[in-house]
Amino acid sequence: MAQKPCIFLVEDDLSFGAVLKSYLEISDFDVVWVDDGQHAVGQFKKTNFNICILDVMLPNVDGFTIAAEIRKLNSEIPILFLTAKNMREDVLKGYRIGADDYITKPFDTEVLIYKLKSILKRQSGSQAKESDFYQIGTYLFDYKLRTVDRDNVKQKLSPKEAELLKMLCDNQNELLPRETALKKIWGDDGYFTARSMDVYLTKLRKLFIEDSSVEIRNIHGSGFMLEIKNY
Repeated sequence: MAQKPCIFLVEDDLSFGAVLKSYLEISDFDVVWVDDGQHAVGQFKKTNFNICILDVMLPNVDGFTIAAEIRKLNSEIPILFLTAKNMREDVLKGYRIGADDYITKPFDTEVLIYKLKSILKRQSGSQAKESDFYQIGTYLFDYKLRTVDRDNVKQKLSPKEAELLKMLCDNQNELLPRETALKKIWGDDGYFTARSMDVYLTKLRKLFIEDSSVEIRNIHGSGFMLEIKNY
C-alpha cells in the first residue's frame, strides 16, 4: 500500500484545527498538528513531511517566521499558508518567503484538497514528462509549433495561450491554481494580468467547443481544471 502524504499543520484555533486535521485524515493524508508557533520548528525537525500548512496569525511565533525557519531546514518542501486576512502585502510576503499557495479562511475544504494534491503532484514530478504533444479529446495540441489540430484543421495559438494550455494539460483533471499560472506565465498576479488571463481562457474554451468531452472549468474561483471525460 502506498504511503500517505504527511502534512505538517500549524493552526492555533483548537476547534478548527481538530476539524481540519480530521478532514485531511479522511482525505487520505497523515497529519501532525501543532497549535502553538513556538513549538513548530522543533516538531518539524522530528518527522519527514511532504507539505506544510501554516496559519499566518499564531501565538508567540507567526506563520511567516516559521516558514522562513523551515526554508532554512528544507528548501524544497511545499508550504501553503492559511490566513483570515486577504491583504495584498501579506500575500506577497508569503510568496517572497517561498509559499507555494495561499488560502483564505473561510475556505471550501474541497478546494484545499485540490490545492494540496496539485502541489504534491508538481513536487513529486509524477505528472507526465515534458512533451511537445498532448491529446485533448479529439484534438492534438503541438506545444512546440503552438497549434491545435482536429480533422486536419489547425488553429494557431499565441505564445501565452500555448503556455497556459500546456500547464492545463500537465495538470489534467487536477486544479491549476490561478496564482501559479499567473506567476509562471505573466510573472505577476495582479488584477490586470488576472483579467488578461481570463481572456486567454475564454479563447482556449472556444477552441474545444466541438468536443463535449473537453471542458476547462472554473474551480470555486481558486483556479482552473482541464477536464477530459471518457465516454
